[in-house]
Amino acid sequence: MVKYTVIPRCTTPGVTASENTMSRQMKPERAVERYLKERKPEVSESTHYNHACTLNAFLEFCEVEELDNICDVDGFHVHDFKIYRREVGGINEVTLYKNMCTLRVFLKWCQSMDLVNSGLVQNMILPEPGDDTRDTKLDAERADQILNYLEKFEYATLRHALFALLWDTGFRIGTVRAIDLDDYHSEEQYVEIHHRPEEDTPLKNGTRAEREVNLHSWVCEILDDYILIHRNDVTDDYDREPMFPSTQGRTVRSNLRMHINRVTRPCHTTGECPHGREQSECEAVQEYDLASKCPSSVSPHPIRRGAITHWLNEGHGKELLSDRMNVSVKTLEKHYDARTEREKRELRRREFGME
Repeated sequence: MVKYTVIPRCTTPGVTASENTMSRQMKPERAVERYLKERKPEVSESTHYNHACTLNAFLEFCEVEELDNICDVDGFHVHDFKIYRREVGGINEVTLYKNMCTLRVFLKWCQSMDLVNSGLVQNMILPEPGDDTRDTKLDAERADQILNYLEKFEYATLRHALFALLWDTGFRIGTVRAIDLDDYHSEEQYVEIHHRPEEDTPLKNGTRAEREVNLHSWVCEILDDYILIHRNDVTDDYDREPMFPSTQGRTVRSNLRMHINRVTRPCHTTGECPHGREQSECEAVQEYDLASKCPSSVSPHPIRRGAITHWLNEGHGKELLSDRMNVSVKTLEKHYDARTEREKRELRRREFGME
């Protein structure tokens, strides 16, 4: 781990940031708690979750800095947090950009509450987001390798059924979590997607995300056997039967992500590490909840991006995929079409019968 060095600060003698904000006192934990509580009804569940994750990292930073009063946050803290996330957090520049945007929104809220100086938000300098939003994806060859492994060694387990459904549909993880047994139609081979915010299963785009999605027969075979053999027969707090439950009720998103992080580690499916690590010493192998520390593991979203790219390479139209994946054509082209120019050219060759 890179050693984090605190940068010394220059202060005006006799004047503190808290004196410039009416001498208020509020612990960072309390400020974050109030902010998240206020924003929860205003944003989607996924946005609220992402804000909570970023601000939890900010609270860790505050602990390192021994920052006990949110009113004392200044430009140096903002700068140091950016360095902290880049060096200690090990995140890429796109994620860092999103983290700093979230921090800016939070500090803007603090400003509205007279907790920080008025110029703090205005003077924030965001890192360049870069242009690698298309790069993080699971390619079709790797997906086939994982599916072959699961077919042989973990057939019809929750992990197998989850990965197969994500790859076939490109669903968001919140969409998968929202599916009930009654939403799945085995004989007709499709699944219904419903927005049920009052029962803890909202969809990112609300009722606009409600739809019926066809499934391939091989996915239905896995789902049928999973339901028959391995699914926990439990209900959630609303007496609904989740497709992917825990032993006590509906599985939380973090547990579903953890399954994907673990199964996408190369050592899990091949027994070999492309990064030259000793598995007996690798934290991503030894610690169940640290699988994401593997440089080659991916979260569900790169599976979504890889699935959409695969469907495009198979020659399916963007308009049809837009409905299936619940994403606008414009957003699909900007963030999810990860095809190379060569792949596009080869597809055009096939479509025009030039092979």
